[in-house]
Amino acid sequence: MEQGKIFCPICKKEAAWKDNPFRPFCSERCRLVDLGKWASEEYRIAGEKKTLPEDPVDEKK
Repeated sequence: MEQGKIFCPICKKEAAWKDNPFRPFCSERCRLVDLGKWASEEYRIAGEKKTLPEDPVDEKK
């Protein structure tokens, strides 16, 4: 691999690092595919699931 080249984590194509506005991706398409995977919860960060407390009831209503 040449200096300054990366492999896109989505499509695995080689892409330039320097002057690449989409890095670490090769294109806007791959960047949006990755964003969509986060939004649809395909990607997850390992850890315990926490339950959030209920919102306090506003008693002034």
